[in-house]
Amino acid sequence: MRTAIAPILATVVVEGQPDPVRVGSAGKLTTAMFKSLKTGVLLAALSGLLLFIGQTIGQETGLVIALGIALVMNVGSYWYSDKLAIKMARAQPASQQQFPWYHELVQQLATKAGQPMPRLFISPSPQPNAFATGRNPEHAAVCVNKGLIDILDRDEMEGVLAHELSHVYNRDILIGSVAATIATAITFVARFGFFFGGGDRRDNPIASIAMIFLAPVAAFILQMAVTRSRETQADTSGAELCGKPLALASALRKLEAGGRQLARQGVGGTPAEQPTSAFSSLYISAPFGGLGRSGLGSLFRSHPKTEDRVRNLEAIARRMDQIA
Repeated sequence: MRTAIAPILATVVVEGQPDPVRVGSAGKLTTAMFKSLKTGVLLAALSGLLLFIGQTIGQETGLVIALGIALVMNVGSYWYSDKLAIKMARAQPASQQQFPWYHELVQQLATKAGQPMPRLFISPSPQPNAFATGRNPEHAAVCVNKGLIDILDRDEMEGVLAHELSHVYNRDILIGSVAATIATAITFVARFGFFFGGGDRRDNPIASIAMIFLAPVAAFILQMAVTRSRETQADTSGAELCGKPLALASALRKLEAGGRQLARQGVGGTPAEQPTSAFSSLYISAPFGGLGRSGLGSLFRSHPKTEDRVRNLEAIARRMDQIA
């Protein structure tokens, strides 16, 4: 190994957050609070866009229908996220006899966090990556790719595992499901308006038609911003949990470089890692190194840029007096 939504969103953002780490003098916003606030603002923006589009295009009936369909689609995905993701990753349970270091590292981190031991899996994928899923710590699962085991040392692996466990402890599967539900509802409202008409297009037909096509794009951009925000929070929480931010930063560099190298060589991965997969955003690093996401394309990234994540982790290391 080397609205009514608003109260729900408020609960989602606060519940399950780790104890914050103070930055600077007392009274200043903590890092965790700031990142949670950012997530809350993004989710509120999604909610506002949904209500605006629903009122403008779909009217009340279209809004209710779209939200209902979106809930049915995403609640199931949220509830069974662990089983679905593990199956798509073609993963198998990791026995303690075969992977003692895996069980030891996760047990140490879970004990330190005061959380139950999750189920552990290994995916045969050659891509250097990992993910965690599950609706709560009692139903959590962590999966490590074979390709990741081949390139990380023990400290780097501990950093990756701490990051993944933080997603579970921060309730990021729930937050992601709420964002996906709202974004899906916006898409359905737009389609409802396109096929059945909505709003008063006689006033400004061009603007109405443009809204029908652009609203889903705006919703997706906001959804990806939520996902990136949670990745940054998991980096922070994971670094604080394991106490090794520089090891996690080193791992992230290796993951991106390794994924891009395999992509250039035409080496594939599992169905869960494909760009069209609903599970690709679960991974700690964008599968295949996140190729082709620069410029305006970065708005559609599911993960922050690695250099930005490394800078954040280096700042944490300075607060921990690990670097000057």
